[in-house]
Amino acid sequence: MSYIGTAPTIGNFQVCDAISTVNGQASYTMQVSGVNATPQSANHMLVSLNGILQQPNSSFTVSSSTITFASNLVTGDVIDFIQILGDVLDLGVPSDNTVSLAKLTATGTKDATTFLRGDNTFASAGGGAFEKISTTDLGDGSTASVQFNTLSTDYVDFRVVVTGLETVTNSEVFGMYVKRAGQGSFDTGSNNYLWANHGMRSDGEISAGNTGDTILKLHSSTLASQSGVDGASNNFIIDIFNPHDTWNKKFIGVQSTFTDGTYGRAAAQTGSGYRNSKEAIIGVEFVMTAGNMSRGIFTLYGRKQ
Repeated sequence: MSYIGTAPTIGNFQVCDAISTVNGQASYTMQVSGVNATPQSANHMLVSLNGILQQPNSSFTVSSSTITFASNLVTGDVIDFIQILGDVLDLGVPSDNTVSLAKLTATGTKDATTFLRGDNTFASAGGGAFEKISTTDLGDGSTASVQFNTLSTDYVDFRVVVTGLETVTNSEVFGMYVKRAGQGSFDTGSNNYLWANHGMRSDGEISAGNTGDTILKLHSSTLASQSGVDGASNNFIIDIFNPHDTWNKKFIGVQSTFTDGTYGRAAAQTGSGYRNSKEAIIGVEFVMTAGNMSRGIFTLYGRKQ
């Protein structure tokens, strides 16, 4: 921004160097650390002479870096101090360590693992890293489904991490539905979900697949409930690749570690699947193929380009 005259010294509070008076002299040069200092005006100054504050534009005036007192000073007069206030209408530069995160208007999660982007949002450190969007904690009870109804176009890929999943009844299968662009509900009635899962159970290999299911199953060996197997633990990482693309079918990738509901044994699988359609996916829903979920934490993450 341009100014007529001297540009404001915003919040730059300065105390001038000591000035020795000269008998019969009214005008003196103001300096800070040996460099001429130019106040914005006399009103932007505090001047003490002989222990008395002077009135701006009456007891003294300023022109550039020169202060002129209303009367000539004489031997024995003492200029106690001259403080230049800068532009007192501006906040100026805050002192070090005085601006807290609460004062910022940036969006996103502000913690030790994120940084502030140029678009005024907090993102996970590291280029292309996933950043947390939202979390759903089921607590204790009976929940039929967990939905993430909006997969924002701010992100390219998504990840859902499910930890501590428990089922109300034993030996059920965990799966998901998708909502396509232009659809008002999740696709729960079609036979167009294709999926395949392969892995190991502590007693041997387990795998299965389907070329036309009514749900995208995220594992093939059933899950154990707490009532069926004490200490049962079921956990999933579900990746949704480029759901906004309209050129290709959208693959879902899954990694799972769980307690088998039939034998009560440790199991792990990887898998993939998709809804046999090229429309963009705008939402996902997680359910059991039968019965409800009793516990579990679902966290949605997004990755920007």
